Amino acid sequence: MADNILKRIVTSLGIVFVAGIITFLLPDWVFCLLVVLFVGFALYEFFSVIEKTDLFVYKYFGTVAGIIIPIAIYLHLGEGHANLEPFFIVIACLFTFVLQFARKETAKDHLISIAVTLFALFYISWFFSFFIKIKYLPEGARLVSFLIIVTKASDIGAYFVGKRFGKNPLIPRISPKKTREGALGGLLFSVGAAISCKFFLIDFSYHHAILLGFLLGIIGQVGDLAESLFKRDFDVKDSGKELPGLGGVLDTIDSLLFTAPIFYFYIKILLTPL
Repeated sequence: MADNILKRIVTSLGIVFVAGIITFLLPDWVFCLLVVLFVGFALYEFFSVIEKTDLFVYKYFGTVAGIIIPIAIYLHLGEGHANLEPFFIVIACLFTFVLQFARKETAKDHLISIAVTLFALFYISWFFSFFIKIKYLPEGARLVSFLIIVTKASDIGAYFVGKRFGKNPLIPRISPKKTREGALGGLLFSVGAAISCKFFLIDFSYHHAILLGFLLGIIGQVGDLAESLFKRDFDVKDSGKELPGLGGVLDTIDSLLFTAPIFYFYIKILLTPL
């Protein structure tokens, strides 16, 4: 138990250090490359889990198609090219159908195969690509940091409060180890992190910081439960083993997949330019 917590802490600090250097000190194309790597590994893990069942997926096509989406967003925002993001999403959808035509006559479950592939492209690739859009907002590096800190504060609070005080299961049929006490702890941690970040990261008003703390804390936990939902369906504990103590890449970014687009639209719709 203690050894696993130590691995979790060391791995998390390593990721935070590397991500911080890339976000604040290195060119934007390096940040884009980091997003592409996360998307690629997460998609590969997702399709690998699906492959272990009787469901058919085009793992390599789905992974390649998925990494094109953040690249298209970067080329538009960073290099000033035309916005090809919707085009590549449509083309990926089209080819997902076309590939089904080449399967054997005895093949079945075409609709499920198509649905799983398209779901992965939206759920993992497109949602996580919002990090690039956030990075190109005014004070983008600080906004990225705020998003990660507040979302991950919810993960940390839920984990440690749940371990120490958790007694009442949250949704046992989806994730037996998650508790209501842990969920409340995660929410309080995210709100506290948002208020703290107001002083040294983002010049939000107090009510925006508190609201974002609640919003990101709740949505982050929904994202975590969403991954637990499909892992339970496929009877796996972790999406991978690449990150000691954390599991796979998808396990690490699951809470960020929903908070990134919500945070982006919150800023674009409710906040004036910073």
